[in-house]
Amino acid sequence: MRIVEIIEKKRDGHALSSQEIKFWIEGLTNHTVEDYQSSALLMAITLNGMNMEETTALTEAMIASGDTIDLSLIHGLKVDKHSTGGVGDKTSLVISPIVAACGGKVAKMSGRGLGHTGGTLDKLESIPGFDINLENDAFVNQVNDINVAIIGQTGNLVYADKVLYALRDVTGTVQSIPLIAASIMSKKIAGGADAIVLDVKYGEGAFMKTLDDARELARVMISIGKNLGRDVTALLTNMNQPLGFCIGNALEVKEAVETLCGHGPKDLEELCLVACGHMLVHGKQVDSYEAGYQKAKASIEDGSAYKKFLEWIARQGGDTSVFEDLGAFTHAAYTQQVYADSHGFVSDLKALELGMASLHLGAGRTKKDEDIDFKAGIILNKKVGDSVSEGELLGTLYSNEPIESRHIEEFKLAFSYTDNALETPQLIADIVS
Repeated sequence: MRIVEIIEKKRDGHALSSQEIKFWIEGLTNHTVEDYQSSALLMAITLNGMNMEETTALTEAMIASGDTIDLSLIHGLKVDKHSTGGVGDKTSLVISPIVAACGGKVAKMSGRGLGHTGGTLDKLESIPGFDINLENDAFVNQVNDINVAIIGQTGNLVYADKVLYALRDVTGTVQSIPLIAASIMSKKIAGGADAIVLDVKYGEGAFMKTLDDARELARVMISIGKNLGRDVTALLTNMNQPLGFCIGNALEVKEAVETLCGHGPKDLEELCLVACGHMLVHGKQVDSYEAGYQKAKASIEDGSAYKKFLEWIARQGGDTSVFEDLGAFTHAAYTQQVYADSHGFVSDLKALELGMASLHLGAGRTKKDEDIDFKAGIILNKKVGDSVSEGELLGTLYSNEPIESRHIEEFKLAFSYTDNALETPQLIADIVS
C-alpha cells in the first residue's frame, strides 16, 4: 500500500477502505507519511467528502494513534458535554456541577482557548490555585467521591488530531465536516465518555455558519457515536450573538457563579438546563428529558448546584473565598464604559467581532503558548432586540493594559441598529438524537 495511491483514490472521488485510512493515520503518527502528503489527502477529503464508514474508520484510527483514558473504575456512566466553540460560552462551568449535584458523573477533559473562542481551562485557571493537572488515580477518585472533575487533556491523547489540526489550519481544510466530526468524537471517546451531549453552534461566531451545516455536523457525530457504541444527543444553538453578557475568563466565571445561584442570564441558564436534562437521561439518573430538566432546575433553586461547584473548585485547589466578592474577583486595572452613538433597536450583535475585541484586550491568545490576562474582557449591557438610546451604556471593557480608542471602536462596530422592534432570536433551534 502506498500513500500516493490513497491520495489519488480520494482525489478521484472514491471511498477509502478502513485499511487505507488506518495506513494513513499510522504513517502520520510514525512519520512515514510526509506532511505534504497528508495535506494533499486532507484537501481531497475536503473537496470530495467522506461517507459514514470512512468517517467512522478515521475516528477509530485517530483514537488508536495515542493514549486512551481508562475510566472503568469510575462507578456509573460517564457523561460528557462538548461545545463546538463560541463567544461567551461558559456552559461547562454551570452544567458540570449541576449534573454532579443530581448524581451524574462528569469526568471531563477540556482545552484552552485559541483565537476568539475561550477555553474552559483558561476560565478555571482564573480562579487562584485551581489545578488542571490531576494524575489519573486522583482524577478517578475525585469523580467517584464528588461526581465531577475537569482536567487538561493528556499530551498524547489522540496524537494524530494534533498533527492534522495543525495541517488543516494552514491548508484551508478546517471546515470539512468529516474532519471536524472525527476530531471531536475521537477525543471524546478516547477520553472515556460513555455518552455525549453536543452543543453544535451555528452563525456568525461559530465554525458552522448555517443551521443546515450545523445539522449535518450533528448528524455525522451522532452516527459516529452510534457506530462506536456511544449515545449522543446534539443541541443546535444560535451563535449570532454571545451567550450571556460576559466575555473573558474571570468575567465568565462570575457569570457562571451567578447562574448557579439563580440570577444569571436567562439564555445561559436555559441552554444549561436543557443540556443537563439530556445528560441526566444518558447517565440514567432520570427516565425522561422533562424529569432531567426539572431535577437540574431544582438543584439551582435549592442551592445544591452551587454547593457542588464550591466543593469541586476546592477539591482541585481553587480558592473559593474569591466568590464572596465577585467585584474584587473580576477587578482589572483599567475599565472603560462605552456609550451608544445612535438610537434604535439592536438588530445584530456580531459574536466574532466581540470575541476579537476581547482577544485584543488580552483575554485570548493567537498562539498556544501565549499568556492571557484573566481579568480582560467585556460585559455587555445590550443584546439583540434591546432598545438603545443615544448616550446609553452599551457595555464595559476590562483589561490590565491601557484601553485604547481602537478597542472602543472595535467594540462599537459589533453593534447594528434598526428603527423597528425585533423579537429576541431563538437560542436552541433544534435537538437531534
